[in-house]
Amino acid sequence: MTLRTTLMMMQACGALVFSTVIFAENAANNITQDSYLNDGDNKIKDGSNIELQTLQVQGRALSYYKEDEAALATRTSTPIDKTPQSVQVVTEALIEDQAARQITDLYRSISGMSQNNVSTVTLRGFSQDEVLYDGLKGDPFGDFSIPQLFTIEQIQVLKGPSGAAYGAGEPGGVINYVTKKPAYEQKNTLKVSAGNKDFLSGSIESSGPANEDASQRYRLGIYSDGQDSYRNNVEEENRIIDLGYAWDIDENNTLTVQYTDIHQYISGARLRGIPTDDDGNFLADTSWNNNEKSDFQELDAQVFQTRLDHSINSWLDSNFSVRYFNNTETQKYHESKGLNATDSDKVKREFRDQVRSREGITLVGNLIAELGDHTVLVGSDYFHQKNDFLYDKTTKGVAELSLSNPVYGQDDTSAYDMVPQTNESTTTDQIGLYIQDQWKVTDQLDLLAGARIDRIEEKYDGYKIKTGTTKANYKDTGYSTRLGATYRINDNWKPYTSFSTGFVPQGAVDQQKSADGSLFDPEKSQQIEVGIRSYWLNNKLNVNLAAYHINRENILQDDPGDDNYLVSIGKIRSQGMELDVLADITSRWVANVSYAYNDVKVKEAADGVYFANTPYHQLGLWSRYDFPSIDSSIAFGADYVSQQKNRDDQTVKPYTVYDMSWQTRYEDWKFQLNIKNLFDKEYAVSGFTKNIGSFVGERRRVYISAAYDF
Repeated sequence: MTLRTTLMMMQACGALVFSTVIFAENAANNITQDSYLNDGDNKIKDGSNIELQTLQVQGRALSYYKEDEAALATRTSTPIDKTPQSVQVVTEALIEDQAARQITDLYRSISGMSQNNVSTVTLRGFSQDEVLYDGLKGDPFGDFSIPQLFTIEQIQVLKGPSGAAYGAGEPGGVINYVTKKPAYEQKNTLKVSAGNKDFLSGSIESSGPANEDASQRYRLGIYSDGQDSYRNNVEEENRIIDLGYAWDIDENNTLTVQYTDIHQYISGARLRGIPTDDDGNFLADTSWNNNEKSDFQELDAQVFQTRLDHSINSWLDSNFSVRYFNNTETQKYHESKGLNATDSDKVKREFRDQVRSREGITLVGNLIAELGDHTVLVGSDYFHQKNDFLYDKTTKGVAELSLSNPVYGQDDTSAYDMVPQTNESTTTDQIGLYIQDQWKVTDQLDLLAGARIDRIEEKYDGYKIKTGTTKANYKDTGYSTRLGATYRINDNWKPYTSFSTGFVPQGAVDQQKSADGSLFDPEKSQQIEVGIRSYWLNNKLNVNLAAYHINRENILQDDPGDDNYLVSIGKIRSQGMELDVLADITSRWVANVSYAYNDVKVKEAADGVYFANTPYHQLGLWSRYDFPSIDSSIAFGADYVSQQKNRDDQTVKPYTVYDMSWQTRYEDWKFQLNIKNLFDKEYAVSGFTKNIGSFVGERRRVYISAAYDF
């Protein structure tokens, strides 16, 4: 489907929604404007403080999906309009509207982000797999388990290199999950949900004061779900326990402590793709799965986090945070090894037994000084992580699987003759020092300058069947900078520009593959970004436009003269633009639109792998209309992703999917119906390799939920 066709379909659906809501509004015309603008005994004349019960916000519907302030980009509480780099925030309201249970449900609402491999994403043309929680490193979900959103209040995305604030990381950006904290006001919610494919979930959340003056507060959250899948043999279970405690020790000190326990079990997984031809056509029904029902992926994780906020005096504040996590991810699964050379209906398979264990701790301390027109940040962070990986596999006695008529259960997996492949341990230590100045030069002009130095050490001790036992130790230093400016021409036009850099250290094992014994420099990246944030129609329309150019270099490649060695000659350029629109179409109708254009080119050492899952065009829409007379709302969503390529240069077809939702309130109850993939489209969200195929998008899912506040 072409972009033009998709836009026409979106317009047609939009017209349908518009006609529907106009009809409903006329049917409810017994609600006059005066009564609608009534706030108790006082009539509101200008509508500026309208309270829409469905929205539960004051003011325009636009504020429902818009966040004005975020600390992700600067580590200080900063208005987004004064942040000289693209920052996007997915609010709790938008998460609830879309009935999003995991991050993959929200890609349409983040411009420039699309699915890559299992739980990783592509952001501004680069694979992005590292995330933050409350600005701290330590991902409890690891490499292959998809983050769940039960404990999450917001999702924040900083686009482009983030080295000056957070150290080593991919140049596409960084994703930050803001967790739910203990609340000052009591709120208790019991929620149950059901859907097709035997989906069933239940949760309870309670948060509020623990004593009379609310100086001590608590949070308790318990979540559990289970569901089947359109894919053969797949069942999924999630269970999360989330606890929190906050204490205002005195007027200058607040301590917050959190603990989260996570369990995820997926049978018939690690869930891979379906083989395609070179044009992107599936070679099997989208229910096909190369995994047996006895295959599984299981994650157990625990997270402990604490933060102390301390006000030293009227101009100097500090905060100190600790995050500890550990997780174990066990996988036993069949992996596709490509089509049989003599029978194209049969897929060759191998069986893999893998265990990944991770343990890490992050320490962060910041001093924030308000010195007249300067906000100065000085801080340091330390990150320690140990990864253990144990991997056995076999191809002997593993039955092939038909694409047209798969017969499962042919093998006794316990009888497989497993061959040890990998037994390795990698320990990483990173300490960073950073300084930043936010300077209010005039009422219109704000400047930002930041610099950071990181010292990184990686130790590797392990066995691989191809290389035998290896021990390696690598130390390096990385530098990152950022310069930026925002300018307020007036209340309607707020342009900005920035230059930022980042780096990724080379692995300790890769350092052993230098032909002359010298160390490889870290991968380096730099971005130039210009943008403008604009407001129209009395702040009913917010349009953000950003253009960027990113260079990434020092990428390791096989030595053309001897493939036993590596050379640091790779260079990639990514450039594009992003358009994000939030609009109050009427006082009851709000729309959220995100569009991104991205062009990635390998400038040196051409290698098709870097083009994988980098669509030129992405377009996401979410639009909601409220019916105050019946305390309800209806919403419509669309997601378009243009053609992509997998790692073997096979086509991944473009796709468009549509969603809808209905939400209504009755006294203390909220009922919600969500339909995802409204027209039950068969499509691939991304590609991997020719052997493994393309990852299948979710077919039509219907969810209904009831939440009770007490």
